[in-house]
Amino acid sequence: MSDRTRHWELIYRDRSPERLGWFEPEPSHSLALIAATGVGPGEPILDVGAGAARLVEHLLDRGYTDLTALDLVAMALDSARARLGPRAERITWLVDDVTRVDLGRRFAVWHDRAVFHFLTDAADRARYVAALRSALLPHGHVILATFAPDGPASCSGLPVQRYDGPTLVTALGPGFVLREERRVVHRTPHGGEQRFCYARLQGP
Repeated sequence: MSDRTRHWELIYRDRSPERLGWFEPEPSHSLALIAATGVGPGEPILDVGAGAARLVEHLLDRGYTDLTALDLVAMALDSARARLGPRAERITWLVDDVTRVDLGRRFAVWHDRAVFHFLTDAADRARYVAALRSALLPHGHVILATFAPDGPASCSGLPVQRYDGPTLVTALGPGFVLREERRVVHRTPHGGEQRFCYARLQGP
């Protein structure tokens, strides 16, 4: 087990999903940006760092049918599966590290609200971008939510890398175009505030 996996397992073991700092009852910004891509309900969507979050179930509610949830921590995905009940069978669940995994297929939308800003090591970021590029359909869409330049410098005991739209374009490399950027203040279950940058990009 990697140190990264061990760290996040401890986080999930110690707190219920509703008490985690990134919890949101409805992922309204992610849903709006996915809708803005114009992808059809049958096109494949990947949620990177899905954990116990609720994006996939809201996408099911909206008629999307080809959904994959990827996370390092099995117990986080298990929590989401238990919450979904029989509907969980309609989701593909993958327990793996996005910087190491071969996804074996391509996606129209790559969504990540949880992982990229924790990759402070350049080699990890390069592996992430390589995985993204190999898994994205031509002219596919990327939705990245990261801590904004005026957001926190650390989260859950780890340092983070902060971004705005242009620096995310630079991080992903040639061929990506920024289609939309939103600045969002996320209010945590504990009453704190975290400033996020949500970016919708389109690939080559």
